[in-house]
Amino acid sequence: MTLPPRSSVLVGLIGRGIQLSRTPAMHEAEGRAQGIAYVYRLIDADLMDDPAPSISQIVRFAEHFGFSGFNVTFPYKQEILPLLDKLSDAAQVVGAVNTVVLNDGRRFGHNTDCWGFMESFRRGMAGAPLDRVVQFGAGGAGAAVAYALVKLGVKELAVVDSEAGRAERLAERLNVAIGGSVRAETDVQAAVAAADGLVNATPVGMAQYPGMPFPEDLLTSHHWVAEIVYFPRETQLLRHARRLGCKVLPGVGMAIGQAARAFELFTGRTTDIAAMAKHFEAAA
Repeated sequence: MTLPPRSSVLVGLIGRGIQLSRTPAMHEAEGRAQGIAYVYRLIDADLMDDPAPSISQIVRFAEHFGFSGFNVTFPYKQEILPLLDKLSDAAQVVGAVNTVVLNDGRRFGHNTDCWGFMESFRRGMAGAPLDRVVQFGAGGAGAAVAYALVKLGVKELAVVDSEAGRAERLAERLNVAIGGSVRAETDVQAAVAAADGLVNATPVGMAQYPGMPFPEDLLTSHHWVAEIVYFPRETQLLRHARRLGCKVLPGVGMAIGQAARAFELFTGRTTDIAAMAKHFEAAA
């Protein structure tokens, strides 16, 4: 849905362990630049009671206090689906939501991760071969990235996940909905050897989950590598890939792109990635 332009906005980010997020700074800076009374709050379940309120209770809290909407991150991107009244086409296919707009008592779910990854890839990976790609991770963010890769023109996408059933369900959903050639993969060594590019859509590489999503000796200089982790900005995977001479795509581009699209959904106003990128860097 498209909202009429708003002059004041109260939004937030619902998740766990999100105190280091730069999302509030990005949104509020763009709000100031556009003359909007814009407030963005962190709703961190890790800082709530033990046990923390359910996602249903948190959503009701946001509605009660007049929120215009909120972003959603780990671990709620899929858990929130039954609580929403309507989903965008991308969110419905992906089966995950990272942006919810509240309007007239209804909850509208979107997935701006899809758009954010696609835009980042178009800008940073122009000309990269897309015949065979291996993606690690089939969770909420992984589903969005897989959708984006198919839309970008990947001919064969192999998805590796620690839960084989999750990768299989994602492959089936994408093949039916958008005609992709996606499969769940368990032979990581063979898949990586045949791949043009590799995508990390797992939390591995984050400060609290150090390491790489696959054995480093599988990576070679002929691969390109895309990352969705953006904190730290230079993950172990990206450092290793750069040493080998691989073309790389840091996760920060997706983070900025999804924020720009979410801002537009919350406010009914346009922005651009260049503006949000400046806000992101200023928040460092």
